[in-house]
Amino acid sequence: MDRTHIPGILAMALIVLASNILVQFLFGNWLTWGAFTYPLAFLVTDLMNRLYGPKAARQVVVVGFIVGIFCSLVGTQILRSDFLALFGVISDEAYPLVTFRVALGSGLAFLTAQLIDVQIFDRLRDGRWWRAPLWSTLIGSTVDTAIFFTIAFSAVLNGLEPENIPGWAQDGVPLLGMGPEVALWVSLAVADWGVKLTLALIALVPFRLIVRRRAEARELA
Repeated sequence: MDRTHIPGILAMALIVLASNILVQFLFGNWLTWGAFTYPLAFLVTDLMNRLYGPKAARQVVVVGFIVGIFCSLVGTQILRSDFLALFGVISDEAYPLVTFRVALGSGLAFLTAQLIDVQIFDRLRDGRWWRAPLWSTLIGSTVDTAIFFTIAFSAVLNGLEPENIPGWAQDGVPLLGMGPEVALWVSLAVADWGVKLTLALIALVPFRLIVRRRAEARELA
């Protein structure tokens, strides 16, 4: 393994682990905290792809996936109440910090979406600088949202983990508080998707700056 890839691998693993935990905590009524951390995974993948090529990007995705899922599975053995107690929050929520469904949904969504991201980025890499990171992230994010929320929270798949059914996510609510009634997880998925698209645009700024600085450093070397 090239040592230059280690920061990307560690960053990816940390993002996956944090997102798996934060996606189970609501931010307001229509978002989870994970919506703000997970899009960073696409930034890491795109930077690795631009700086080191698609092979390096895939390596970071696969290794980050393995490490992140391992940590998430460890999280399935930790009670949520015990985790909250570390921050002085008293809770009687005696279910896993990371449920099996969340770990499974996260893993499948992550691997599928990130590999799609790498492929699209590589095909568009010779165009305008913003095309590859923007389109690869937009498409990857859409795939990721659909796979993750369906596996982690939909009632159709309650048989995957009958002892930890996410009933809270399956209650009917107006879509984003103003549309037709849907399961809460559908509303969360739509809001999550919107945040990912917004952050995909914002992420173009650090992407451009990091790539430019790396190019300048190479010229001076």
